[in-house]
Amino acid sequence: MAEIRRVVDIRILNNEDRARLIIDLSDVSQFAIASLAEPDRIVVDVKADALFAPIAATEAGTGLIATYTLDLAEQGRVRAVLNLSSPAQVQQAYMVAPIENQPARLIVDLIPDTAEHFANRVADDYRAAEARLDENASAPVNGNDEAEARTDGEAGDLPVPPPVIEGAAKPRPLVIIDPGHGGIDGGAEAPTGLKEKDVVLDFARELQRLLVAQDQYDVAMTRQDDTFLRLEERVAIARANKADLFISIHADKFEDAEIRGTSIYVRDEQATDVLDKVLADSENRADLVAGFAPPDVDERVTSILVELMRRETRRQSFRAAEAMLNSLEPNTRLRKIPLHKADFFVLQAPEVPSVLIELGFLSNETDIANLTKHSWRDKTAEAIARGIKVYFDRAAQN
Repeated sequence: MAEIRRVVDIRILNNEDRARLIIDLSDVSQFAIASLAEPDRIVVDVKADALFAPIAATEAGTGLIATYTLDLAEQGRVRAVLNLSSPAQVQQAYMVAPIENQPARLIVDLIPDTAEHFANRVADDYRAAEARLDENASAPVNGNDEAEARTDGEAGDLPVPPPVIEGAAKPRPLVIIDPGHGGIDGGAEAPTGLKEKDVVLDFARELQRLLVAQDQYDVAMTRQDDTFLRLEERVAIARANKADLFISIHADKFEDAEIRGTSIYVRDEQATDVLDKVLADSENRADLVAGFAPPDVDERVTSILVELMRRETRRQSFRAAEAMLNSLEPNTRLRKIPLHKADFFVLQAPEVPSVLIELGFLSNETDIANLTKHSWRDKTAEAIARGIKVYFDRAAQN
């Protein structure tokens, strides 16, 4: 007998610039999203047999979402309705597989939209639903087919478009952006009090926005807020979701305040110089400082096949780093030797090409000034986004 799939929790993060719906599930599932009008709302359907409890209209605070509800739309389908305070669009939606004691999660991110674009999206979704009704009307209706033929929800609502098919081939590369540190782990700190965890989250959000705007990739982030994640959790997220590229964002510090500039690291067992070893050890100790220790990885017992996989992954990581650096060079001050190898724990996924970008140093006055400027952030993020496009375009040709 198949295990019952349940919705076990729901959370809303909400402000004027973006909103996030998080639905915790007992296992990964299919989902579908549609935009509806009068009132303006976004409907999220998840294939599930049960939920922890229905939620009547509940205020979501001040932001894009005014109120939300959660209920069984019909047997086997749980529906979340996000009533909007202003037009919004889905920036991205993705399912995260369960990791250790964490449940599976459906994450839906919303950003502001124009009234015209929202109306067009509503029209598109209604046309898709009408097409389904026409298909159903032309077929015999009996037994379980009846549920597919009828209109769902309130009067005048059309059914949500068909759900994404679980296990279907991934149509676009998945890029996972990992803003370093977070929560109780603030990372490096400038004399001004500027914390690494805040700088890299701000930068990661801009890079995510640029990549989503290219409309060529699925883009996810390991954290969207001031949350602590263990290093192995970050790696597990990349592996569980079969990421095509994992980008960890940092801004470190060093005792020599003259050292500055952006650099990119790929994984290697031997650090290339003393500075790289110090930085790598600092990142790998982050979990110990926070009360967690990453698991030991004994490379001596790694099989020949896994080692071959690692070599290919490192080759792809190098190509990605090279493409980004070539794009960064005309726009951003780079370290004298900008491409480095170091044993950063977060780069260890054997099958996921991974790079770590050090934006600059919070021990250097010029870098600190740059890291606080939106103009520098935008220019640098744009260069990295262009480099990512070059990397994937070249990979598609091979």
